[in-house]
Amino acid sequence: MTIGFDDFEKVDIRVGTITHAEPFPEARKPALKLRVDFGSEIGEKKSSAQIVAHYDPDALIGRQVLAVVNFAPRQIGPFMSEVLVLGLADADGHVVLIGPERPVPNGARMH
Repeated sequence: MTIGFDDFEKVDIRVGTITHAEPFPEARKPALKLRVDFGSEIGEKKSSAQIVAHYDPDALIGRQVLAVVNFAPRQIGPFMSEVLVLGLADADGHVVLIGPERPVPNGARMH
């Protein structure tokens, strides 16, 4: 399926810095609860991410990640996930986070 550039522009992908990460034991699949700072325009948002295979919560603090910030919030058990943190599956199907190779300002839009 091919989409036009106008369709791509509708997806708002921004960079943010993880400020808080903790286990999410209530989730059906193993996950972490994250808070990500997207800068002054968007602020801090919450996300549930199934990334426990590769990431320890404490080691995530300060890491920059890419996320879709304009999806409707999604209720995941008792937690409201506000953004979709992006990743790719490795050879075993475990998520590897996507982020910039060097620091960029929080809230910068992917293009």
